[in-house]
Amino acid sequence: MYAGFTYSQLLLIVFNNHTSIKLLFLVFISQNANSPPMSFRFLKCTLTLIIAFIANGLLFSQTSYVSYAKSLGKLTESINKTEDSLKKQFEEKKLQWPPQQLYVRSFKYDRQLEVWVKGDADSVFKLFKSYRVCMQSGTTGPKRMEGDYQVPEGFYYINEFNPNSNYHLALGLNYPNASDKLLSDSYRPGNSIYIHGSCVSTGCIAISDFPIEELYVMATQVKELGQDFIPVHVFPVKYNVKKSFEYLAMTTKDNQPLQEFAVTLKSAFDYFEAKKKLPVFLVNKKGQYIIN
Repeated sequence: MYAGFTYSQLLLIVFNNHTSIKLLFLVFISQNANSPPMSFRFLKCTLTLIIAFIANGLLFSQTSYVSYAKSLGKLTESINKTEDSLKKQFEEKKLQWPPQQLYVRSFKYDRQLEVWVKGDADSVFKLFKSYRVCMQSGTTGPKRMEGDYQVPEGFYYINEFNPNSNYHLALGLNYPNASDKLLSDSYRPGNSIYIHGSCVSTGCIAISDFPIEELYVMATQVKELGQDFIPVHVFPVKYNVKKSFEYLAMTTKDNQPLQEFAVTLKSAFDYFEAKKKLPVFLVNKKGQYIIN
């Protein structure tokens, strides 16, 4: 037994994640049958020590997103300064720091990314800040295949924190989601969609370095406090802006499926605008969103 796990359970965890252990395990098995007792005992001890070492790392990695973020060498000072700045900004806006929950929504045509926060599960979301999307590729409509350079549209959540991104920092989205898997190219739907720093995009949402530092720190904080699924809703336009809505109407007038898709997304936008609470949605067998 080690840290609540049996030897067999730890072996299974590590075996599934580390190639070097797989090789050592194969040697271990072969030695079991053919080697003298001393060699067998030595291999078993070696394997046990390596499993304990890696398991320690696996267990530690689950303990603190914030501590991990602050231990990132070159980014440590920057993240600490960003957190201090965020505390002051939240205080000035009379918002609770750290927030308990985070909600991100992005508008492609308007090139805006909004960050909404709330202090507890029973309160409504309040707008903290809008960031400018400095670069994005593609046009109106969802992403449907690898290489189309489209920024997805729909309902996603953050599923990856990457402090070592080539674009400063990056937060991954769970594209393709359940809807995309049914409606996108079945063989090459694409992947690796991020909100990141810098100002380059081939299907991602680039908001430059300082904004991604703020968003990364906020996301890290709410993750630490238990928000495992940080929603990110991507809309074609900001529906309550006249110019944006007119652009959407013009670009979708000859494409009925795209019109219907945009209307579905609008119902989620309208729900949040009215209630400042997240809508509940499902995906039916056709891959369509059903908004509650």
